[in-house]
Amino acid sequence: MLSCLERSLKMKTPAIQNDFSYYRRIVSRQRIDSTENMLVSTELANRMSLFYAHATPMLKVLSEATSKFVNDNADDVQNTTETLGTMAKVCLRMLENPKLLQQIEREETQMLVLRVMVGLVILYDHVHPVGAFARGAHVDVKGCVRLLQAQPAIKAEPLLNALRYTTKHLNEENTPKNIRNMLAA
Repeated sequence: MLSCLERSLKMKTPAIQNDFSYYRRIVSRQRIDSTENMLVSTELANRMSLFYAHATPMLKVLSEATSKFVNDNADDVQNTTETLGTMAKVCLRMLENPKLLQQIEREETQMLVLRVMVGLVILYDHVHPVGAFARGAHVDVKGCVRLLQAQPAIKAEPLLNALRYTTKHLNEENTPKNIRNMLAA
């Protein structure tokens, strides 16, 4: 499993997929007979290529599965998005409330709650027809971003980047300017 820093570096370096594809083409053209001369086996190179294809592979799979569920069960769209929004609000309130925050003994647990909150916002944005940033959404995006911005940069930047680069509706017309400005890189 990748650390937060590794995921952040991967998201900040989209050209790595192109570089790796170039490497794979060169190796396949040369048809290296001896595997000892290869830096990476063909099988490992194929698996790495699939991994690097998406900035956040797990979130992509979750978004696709949840979107499929919503599409297959059109009557459950509101229930699904409301549940995702409520879960994101619970995470936000846990981290905003000093008494609740004191009960979280380990820093790793606090980071997990931050990551879950961001993942829920992104998932909500992918599943809801107008997204998480539109007025009236069941997600307090502004509160989430403010909370993230109050964290040390090493913790917050990868999560803010996830909101910037993996959400579906951030740059749409109905996204309030103040939220776009808050997330401007």
